[in-house]
Amino acid sequence: MKGIWKYKDLMELPTDLPLFSLGEGGTPLIQSKNIGPEIGINNLYFKLETANPSGSYKDRFAAFAIAEILNKKSKICLATSSGNTGAALAAYSAAAGLPCKIAIVEGAPEGKLKQMRAFGAKLFMIKGFGISSEISERVFDKLAKLAIQNHTRIQVSAFKYCPIGMKGVQSISFEIAEDMPEATNIFVPAGGGGLALAVVRGFQRWNQRQPGFKVPRIHCVQPEGNNTIAGNLRNGLDHAQPVTDAATKISGLQVANVIDGTDTLKACRDTKGNGYLVTDEEVFECQRLLAEKEGIFAEPAGAVSLAGWLKAVRSGELKPEDKAICIVTGNGFKDPPSIENLIEMNPVQYLDEKSMDAYFKVE
Repeated sequence: MKGIWKYKDLMELPTDLPLFSLGEGGTPLIQSKNIGPEIGINNLYFKLETANPSGSYKDRFAAFAIAEILNKKSKICLATSSGNTGAALAAYSAAAGLPCKIAIVEGAPEGKLKQMRAFGAKLFMIKGFGISSEISERVFDKLAKLAIQNHTRIQVSAFKYCPIGMKGVQSISFEIAEDMPEATNIFVPAGGGGLALAVVRGFQRWNQRQPGFKVPRIHCVQPEGNNTIAGNLRNGLDHAQPVTDAATKISGLQVANVIDGTDTLKACRDTKGNGYLVTDEEVFECQRLLAEKEGIFAEPAGAVSLAGWLKAVRSGELKPEDKAICIVTGNGFKDPPSIENLIEMNPVQYLDEKSMDAYFKVE
């Protein structure tokens, strides 16, 4: 077995879970070529979840989630998403021959919606969903009831709703533990907190099988406009908190409800990890740096981890010798408007044949 399924026994999955895969997992772990070295740090690495089949780490979730649906002989994939979960589930549902219906958060990027529609999923955008914690809670409750009526579960990339699917996400940690067991710090973007929680649990599970392995510090990085976990983690509090309205413009991290937040906070603290809050502007700048300095095409949510790492370095909370990994969660094609902002100062230049020599001359 390849990809995430080679870790099936390590994850303690149901023995009758059928193998279902589109080739997810086994993503590259690469060293920073410019961002780190330019500030005197040679131990910065990127885990490129952009290389998964639908372009994000959510394919790890979808593989196990769809396998569970098939195992229980359910007839539909019923999901909620701000983008990447929906795209992954739509792709894997298409491959499984399952109809897929998705409740979309308000303001989800058109690029992700087009990807879902291309795979044949039926989308329903609900006003206020994903923005207002009260509306979101009511929508989740309604969807859960609909799922029961359809003899399935609501597919959400969170341990609270889909523990089997989220075990697939733990494979990120297994791959890092194999590729770089000496890593000391992992920076993880957070919306509802499921990814960071999966990363912690993955490393803890690896430690149980490999007692000499040292679990790295897992840091939770959130946009200031969706401060449900990171601020309370940094301030020594024990519980995550909902926000009245998620004000961040970072698609995928607009999660007003706590969901896995409290468990995530406690799990990160167990690793001696910290919380980092970053501005949207810092995130967009890191998106630009990844593209121009590293050749990494990431959506804004995928650049949040780098923004957290930079904050840790500039505050002196990270030592130059610390081996740090930023998880880059999703591909730049997911969020076309953010790419427009990146390229607005770099337009296509139209030439005639006579001006080509001068334009292409290397100084």
